[in-house]
Amino acid sequence: MSELRIFYKDNEKIKVARTINALKELDKHDIIWIDLLDVSDKTEDTLEGFLKIDIQEDEEMEEIEMSSRYIQTDDSIVANSNFLTEDFSVEPVNFIVKNNILVTTRDVELGSFNETVKKMFVNARSFPSGYHVLVALMETRVEKDADLIEDTTDLITNLSSEINATDKMDEEVLIQIKDLQEKVTVIRQNIMDKQRVISNFLKCDMFPQDLQPRLTMIIKDINSLFDYTRFGFDRLDYLQDTFLGLVNIEQNKIIKIFTVVNIIFLPPTLIASMYGMNFDFMPELHWNLGYPFAIVMMVVFTMLVLLIFRLKKWL
Repeated sequence: MSELRIFYKDNEKIKVARTINALKELDKHDIIWIDLLDVSDKTEDTLEGFLKIDIQEDEEMEEIEMSSRYIQTDDSIVANSNFLTEDFSVEPVNFIVKNNILVTTRDVELGSFNETVKKMFVNARSFPSGYHVLVALMETRVEKDADLIEDTTDLITNLSSEINATDKMDEEVLIQIKDLQEKVTVIRQNIMDKQRVISNFLKCDMFPQDLQPRLTMIIKDINSLFDYTRFGFDRLDYLQDTFLGLVNIEQNKIIKIFTVVNIIFLPPTLIASMYGMNFDFMPELHWNLGYPFAIVMMVVFTMLVLLIFRLKKWL
């Protein structure tokens, strides 16, 4: 869905315009935030001419290296950051701040943007410039990341309970562990990306001084999220080791059963093979009690093996 939103101040209230032609009617000093959601190239060109900026294409945002995702000039800031969706897919977002106006470009609907819009309408005085909107977006995104970590932690806990509650060990459990490991990895990479962007914001002298404590708090929150992701990795490694250990125990039980069965039937097999050779000079060959004698020997030796296993507590 394509959408253009221009947020501007009007008598200490924040209003929104949804057409690019509104730029001609609005005072540039009243505009706070211009949000572009999968808009046309023509709309982007119009905005570039209005603000004298360069909006990056999707391919440029995806291919740019992490170390080059922040650019500061004399009058503007350009930052690129990845945002996670509910299904853990990574979506690049481009931020441009110039003349106190924030410009964001993205291709998909993101919950953190909608949450920030709600905050703007509820408390308009807290958003006097695009810098404040940018910081609010980052704060909301970090909160969303924390929610994703919490949801993933719940999934890990549920999986741990399933492993402890069932005797059935199959490859589905291992696949679930792998999927959770991938999710935690994606979250960690995402918050690492935020950490680098926020660190650059802290070094930038263009940000208003009242935003410095909030940026510092975001960094602290991100550092705490790193601890949670590390804990998640440790729990998944423990679950994987536990699962593999349980699988080994199950396999050892099966091998033990086969081994016991083989050993139990080894004496009868030996006796049967001895008396099955049919040599002419075998003493028991023409003995009337030869067959019952062989059967009794098989039973006796089988019971003897079972008795030894019981005494050794192998069974």
